[in-house]
Amino acid sequence: MAAAETAVCETDGCSNPARLQCPKCLQLGIPGSFFCTQDCFKGSWGSHKKLHKVANIKSLESAAPPTQSAQNYNPWPGYRFTGKIRPFPLSAKREVPDHIPRPDYADHAEGVPSSELALKGSTQIRVLSDEEIEGMRVACRLGREVLDAAAAAIAVGVTTDEIDRVVHEASVDRECYPSPLNYYTFPKSCCTSVNEVICHGIPDLRPLQDGDIVNVDVTVCHRGFHGDLNETIFVGKVDDDSKKLVRVTHECLTKAIDAVKPGVRYREVGNIIQKHAQANGFSVVKTYCGHGINQLFHTAPSVPHYAKNKAIGVMKPGHTFTIEPMISAGTWRDDTWPDNWTAVTVDGKRSAQFEQTLLVTDTGCDILTRRRDRDGQPYFMDG
Repeated sequence: MAAAETAVCETDGCSNPARLQCPKCLQLGIPGSFFCTQDCFKGSWGSHKKLHKVANIKSLESAAPPTQSAQNYNPWPGYRFTGKIRPFPLSAKREVPDHIPRPDYADHAEGVPSSELALKGSTQIRVLSDEEIEGMRVACRLGREVLDAAAAAIAVGVTTDEIDRVVHEASVDRECYPSPLNYYTFPKSCCTSVNEVICHGIPDLRPLQDGDIVNVDVTVCHRGFHGDLNETIFVGKVDDDSKKLVRVTHECLTKAIDAVKPGVRYREVGNIIQKHAQANGFSVVKTYCGHGINQLFHTAPSVPHYAKNKAIGVMKPGHTFTIEPMISAGTWRDDTWPDNWTAVTVDGKRSAQFEQTLLVTDTGCDILTRRRDRDGQPYFMDG
């Protein structure tokens, strides 16, 4: 940490004189951020680091006008990109009409989901009531309709920002709040992850190119319940290696879903996925996992996708959760862009992902976000 002029420590409950200032805040031009000791700084890190995310998002939004070319747009001059994908400018934040019910983080300055934080660290998995299950079924059906609309918009030359517009408007038309919007200040209504981007890509003004693969991750919140799903979709003519990656990733999800039933340990999901991915020469991303979902966007259980994990819990009827394997052509290791969201492969090779929200039943599971036509097949199989 850098030394600075004397101020008051910003840790809650501490009013000691402070001369240490957060170096990241200095770099981003965030005023204040003084702490009296390293211990106070470390103790406040969980909440303090959200300021960095806000500042990075604002820099993306203001660093360049929408007409600026990609060649001249670089919000992070010191960052070494792992692959060919580059950030483009962002459009303005889209608004949700006031009459649509929204989660607690939607209007929070730092996008903090207080209801989730209240249960942070808990491994207790909720069994939903019949009424709650019906709420989940409706939210997931609507989420599927929104993803279907996004899939129909994907084509060479379409920007990921345009996909976000379609997702946003389709959500609002269905009286849904797009769950990603303002979640820890995420600036858009869905995630669009192209080629080496593993997940959490921010929709921007980059046009999709022939041969790209793009994952669109949609979550909607309808009357207090979240429905979460994603698919990786081909853009134009895709090479055979990418086709195999996408196909195997979907097979990993399908095999994992086939194993879901009461009495199965959540840790078993990762064993199934990694076995199939490795048999085909691919790796499983370890940083991100599936999760419980209901009235909370993310909650227990955690569902890792890699083998020999230590996930806690046993599946029971009434559990709702996601499985969403991220499978990479090269290494499983990931890096994160300075926007603090965009996760990329460290070797620049491509990654694919599929996700469904599931309900454990007495005999197996229901795929709540399953596609309603073509026998539920993913879009990359439409030909």
